[in-house]
Amino acid sequence: MSLQAAEFYTELCLPFHVHTIVGNTYFAAPVPGMPVRLRIDFSGTIHADTYGGLRLAVVHQDRGEIDAVALSFVDHGTFHRRDEATNTRPNTKQYGTFDKHHRPGQPPWEGAVTIGLRDAIEQYTAVWFPGAWKASERSRAAGRTAQRAPVPPASRNASRPTR
Repeated sequence: MSLQAAEFYTELCLPFHVHTIVGNTYFAAPVPGMPVRLRIDFSGTIHADTYGGLRLAVVHQDRGEIDAVALSFVDHGTFHRRDEATNTRPNTKQYGTFDKHHRPGQPPWEGAVTIGLRDAIEQYTAVWFPGAWKASERSRAAGRTAQRAPVPPASRNASRPTR
């Protein structure tokens, strides 16, 4: 059974223009021309064909993976509503996870609320790809409207690392 990964990543509304989905993996170049890419995969659990979150990795084209983080569905409330509605208890295989089996016409991740995951992805990518998230959103918004909104000047402290 398909995980319908493309639909899941679309649901996340990631703003990166230069991206592709291969199988169940999302690849993006948040800053075009940089040798560093973002890779997002579903992270498995101890149960076969059951997924408990996303694994984000920063991959350098020459050095390979240089950083990774796991974002669990439980920690980001992805299936909280679904699990509450179905009275799924913590410490069970179904709690905060999804598997390859699903109702006909529905994705396997039916009931997912992706806002918490999206916010976590934004925070993670802000570290490795500063400004990429806002630049992508700004250029998308510019394409939708006839008038360009003025961009507020960046504060001096926003672009400097703290010491």
